[in-house]
Amino acid sequence: MKINNNFPGMIEAFFTDRLMRQRQASPNTIASYRDSFCLLFDFAKQRLKKEPSALSLEDLDAAFIGSFLNHIEKDRGNCARSRNLRLAAIHSFFKYIALQDPIHSALIQRVLAIPTKRFERRLIDFLTKPEIDALLAAPDQSTWSGRRDSTLLYFTIQTGLRVSELIGLTCKDIILGSGAHVRCKGKGRKERCTPLRKELLATLRSWLRERSGQPDDPLFPNARGGFLSRDGIQYLLAKHVAVASKQCPSIQRKRVSPHVLRHTTAMELLQHGVDLAVIALWLGHESPETSQIYVQANLEMKEKALAKTTPANVKVIRYQPDDHLLAFLKSL
Repeated sequence: MKINNNFPGMIEAFFTDRLMRQRQASPNTIASYRDSFCLLFDFAKQRLKKEPSALSLEDLDAAFIGSFLNHIEKDRGNCARSRNLRLAAIHSFFKYIALQDPIHSALIQRVLAIPTKRFERRLIDFLTKPEIDALLAAPDQSTWSGRRDSTLLYFTIQTGLRVSELIGLTCKDIILGSGAHVRCKGKGRKERCTPLRKELLATLRSWLRERSGQPDDPLFPNARGGFLSRDGIQYLLAKHVAVASKQCPSIQRKRVSPHVLRHTTAMELLQHGVDLAVIALWLGHESPETSQIYVQANLEMKEKALAKTTPANVKVIRYQPDDHLLAFLKSL
């Protein structure tokens, strides 16, 4: 596909040709890249006094991109992860332009040479058993929305689905009967099945009877009957966390997000002796190595390992080899 030499044409071709046609990128990826360029164009309008349609590729040199990345962190208060996410979108665009417009290769190479920023990796947050119980008890079971929220929270903690997977679930995605499971389309458009425990299955049966939805209706609808949004799930979670913190104050020290509930699922599996490879399959990780973060965060496993070591007040006895072994070693 031949692209227009003007900058707006390059941007349009990048989204329609590169992302949508060639890579068949997911809607989430396209939305993330779109937001990155909207931020970049807003910054260019403030700094260069140019509308996005008036920009040229020469305006987006390495120095300007560097200033934009500093703006992301210092002025907007975003973390290094967000900075790297915006840079990834810019790098992807410039890699595409390098193939289509080699006349700007020197400028493109300088932009592509901008490195990602290293950052501190904090231990993950997850909920303990008392915190889980307090959170599940928070919704008001006497209301329709309370029963929906209770089922949603219980379902999330038991299955470990991503929030992007939760908001897309329909009634037909719940398979009851023998081998009960939930079918979802996960990251990278990969489908997977997650088994349902008996306790969760009973809760879902009750909810589906009350829900009385058609197969293609959302499993957890909003007040208008449509699909819940990411912000909607975050809002209802924050509401119930505030209630749960009154019964279990330790929750207040944690920033509880839908992804923390996913981490909670993994930690529950790990603490019950489930292999990391199985946890990776359960959560839909690309590689079992991704699940190593749960081992690092599991203090209980470290304490068990510490208990197996020699206490500090016990005298250590060194191994003394036999005389013939000493003679052999000295002869070497």
